[in-house]
Amino acid sequence: MSEQEFGFETEAIRTQIERTQYLEHSVPLYISSSFVFEDAEDMRASFTEEKDRNIYSRFSNPNTSEFVEKICKMEGADAGYAFATGMAAIYSTFAALLNSGDHIVSAGSVFGSTHALFTTYFPKWNITTSYFDINKPETIESFITSNTKILYAESPTNPAVDIIDLELLGSIAKKHNLLLIIDNCFATPYIQQPIKFGADLVVHSATKLIDGQGRVLGGVTVGREDIIRQIYLFSRNTGPSLSPFNAWILSKSLETLAVRVEKHSENALKVAEFLENHSNVKLVKYPFLKSHPQYEIAKKQMRLGGNIVAFEIKGGIEAGRQFLDKIQMCSLSANLGDTRTIVTHPASTTHSKLTVEERLAVSITDGLVRVSVGLESVIDVINDLDQALK
Repeated sequence: MSEQEFGFETEAIRTQIERTQYLEHSVPLYISSSFVFEDAEDMRASFTEEKDRNIYSRFSNPNTSEFVEKICKMEGADAGYAFATGMAAIYSTFAALLNSGDHIVSAGSVFGSTHALFTTYFPKWNITTSYFDINKPETIESFITSNTKILYAESPTNPAVDIIDLELLGSIAKKHNLLLIIDNCFATPYIQQPIKFGADLVVHSATKLIDGQGRVLGGVTVGREDIIRQIYLFSRNTGPSLSPFNAWILSKSLETLAVRVEKHSENALKVAEFLENHSNVKLVKYPFLKSHPQYEIAKKQMRLGGNIVAFEIKGGIEAGRQFLDKIQMCSLSANLGDTRTIVTHPASTTHSKLTVEERLAVSITDGLVRVSVGLESVIDVINDLDQALK
């Protein structure tokens, strides 16, 4: 049976580095900062890359290599590099590829720290960003200029769970010779593979569903080998690499990704359906609800709806705060993708520094609540949300 014939779950479990002389069944930890050489010639050939081998764990390590290889197979990518955090992956990917004077066209709804990079830090180096309205994809091309280099988006978006047509983005990027970068954190490679729709690079915060248990930080970028080479050289010199221990944890986590995401999505759909019929809820957004504005696009490019449900409580910010105070079982946290259900009120917490107008531009209303639905009994999750809403 060839490698190409293995299924997603098999690749996640059976892809591994070579066994040591001890023939262990479970891949060991390689907690070492550096690696030794047989002789002077071996050392010379390794540093000139005539030999493909581990030199220093900032460059590569058996554990990080295994983790990256798994993600590459899942996403259909040629190569990748693993980072200490999701934001290290975002920053390093853009910093490695952009020069002073370059321009980014991005979806308006992006993670807060990514927005800060685009608006606070990149302008220091004369790198500018234009945002397009995700509800007006027909306007995207109007933002493209002669110095535009990257087209960027998250789908589903954070926190409002909007869906962007990846096939459309792929065609626009190809037409204008742009690099298309997609943050696939909410979907994971089990639900969606953006490379199939024309993405050149896919970025993940592995801290979220890839780890799935709220244990470690991590990030990864995968895609075309020639582009990853640039990111690798930049990261090799700047040092945002993932630790071997965290890589080992994340690689183990991938072995259960499929079954976890299936259950997360099953629970989330039931939660969304419950909320849609609740008298104190004004609006519910979940990709696989027929009422979602981009339902047809979601069904086209996603296997499942994912674990994030966004809903609007009647009563605005004060009602949102009261709702959080009444939560008993679910966790109040800014993280997501955990086995435990997590509830967040963006307008009073993660996005409180934005103006009302800025929040509304990315679908964050005063009463919006984001629920990262976990793996508990869904009846218990629904009962907790219900009593808090009442």
